[in-house]
Amino acid sequence: MSRKLSIIVPTFNEEGNLKECLESVKWADEIFVVDSFSNDKTLEIALEYTDRVIQHEYINSATQKNWAIPQATNEWVMIVDSDERVTPELKNEILEILSSEDTLDGYYIPRNNTFLGKELKYGGWGKKEDLNLRLFKRDKGRYENKNVHADIILDGKSGYIKSSLTHNSYPDLAEYIIKLNRYTDWAAKDIVDKNRKVGLWLIISRPIATFLKMFFLKSGFLDGYHGFLIATLSSFYVFVKFSKARHLQSCQSKSI
Repeated sequence: MSRKLSIIVPTFNEEGNLKECLESVKWADEIFVVDSFSNDKTLEIALEYTDRVIQHEYINSATQKNWAIPQATNEWVMIVDSDERVTPELKNEILEILSSEDTLDGYYIPRNNTFLGKELKYGGWGKKEDLNLRLFKRDKGRYENKNVHADIILDGKSGYIKSSLTHNSYPDLAEYIIKLNRYTDWAAKDIVDKNRKVGLWLIISRPIATFLKMFFLKSGFLDGYHGFLIATLSSFYVFVKFSKARHLQSCQSKSI
């Protein structure tokens, strides 16, 4: 007997992405859309696929998903972002797992990442390295307490799925810059919350190390211009993140 699956899709102003995403998961037993008060056509599109659409105030990604997970109807849940697509191969592999006698509690799924319309295969963005625990038992998994880039903490045994999610990240640079500003705010706060001292050497050395690691050690140069661009932007992200953290720490010191 096949176990039932709830797919959770967090949204905010995703009218350009959502239809393709929901079309790729309409085979699930439940689609649960958790919306952060969108003001475009996101809700209208979501209601074409499911009547489980709930709006909830957004604090950060981990908090939003942790709020949604216990409310899923079924024993197994899967997190799918609006800019991701479940391929037919992944669907079949998931259904096979759910109908088997497997005793694992969660599964890591690789992602095929596209950046500015090009699939990235190297630099840490290839599917062999970008593994995310997305399919798990509802009562066994929660996101760690971080403002950004939180991972699932699984209370149990995990396995790996071979088929990939398709991740259509950043169709243009404008969207990347907008998200960079927001994500670095959250990342800086995480650094400060951990009481990690940020000095000038860290602000200088970490961006350089990030670029060298992505472009050379992880062979990002094999992705050509796009590999160079994502390595450069990732380096800049690290620079901004630590610079903002340094500024926050400075402000805290002055207020004491």
